[in-house]
Amino acid sequence: MTDRAQPFWKTKTLAEMSGTEWESLCDGCGQCCLHKLEDSDTGAIAITDVACAFLDIEKCRCTDYSNRAVNVPDCVALSAANVASLHWMPESCAYRLLAEGKDLAEWHPLVSGDPDSVHRAGISVRGKAVSELSVGDLEDHVTGWLNANRATLEWRQKEARRKSASGADKPRRARKPDQKRKQR
Repeated sequence: MTDRAQPFWKTKTLAEMSGTEWESLCDGCGQCCLHKLEDSDTGAIAITDVACAFLDIEKCRCTDYSNRAVNVPDCVALSAANVASLHWMPESCAYRLLAEGKDLAEWHPLVSGDPDSVHRAGISVRGKAVSELSVGDLEDHVTGWLNANRATLEWRQKEARRKSASGADKPRRARKPDQKRKQR
């Protein structure tokens, strides 16, 4: 197959893509718009089911995308220069996958040709997220830990060793992470 017959994401780097191509990489999952908590001691990142107030949690799209940096000052604008350093991005994110030299998943709308394939694959936050406007303590909404984060894996190993050494029959509550929001 020649380069001309291949899709743009297979023939261009992230930096070479047009604005339209770049924006089309977003699969519409909404995962990057979920609040994350970072433990200030370990760097472990907890993922919550709490979405930015500007995320339409049914459509999984920002309701004011063009003004997101004004509306949410800590909202991160992805770029070819910063995407590789944003370790909190979902492992399924097209930007992250391409930055890591991987291909898009078969459920990605650019591959499937269907914008709802991300929802049917269970990748999106549709039906799983709540708006930050309706919650109190973010710690009450932790749903898991970011598997790609080395600090998280080290923290889990440390906790397993601690529990094993103490002979504890039941898990003890880990120290709560500081409520430092990760930038989206």
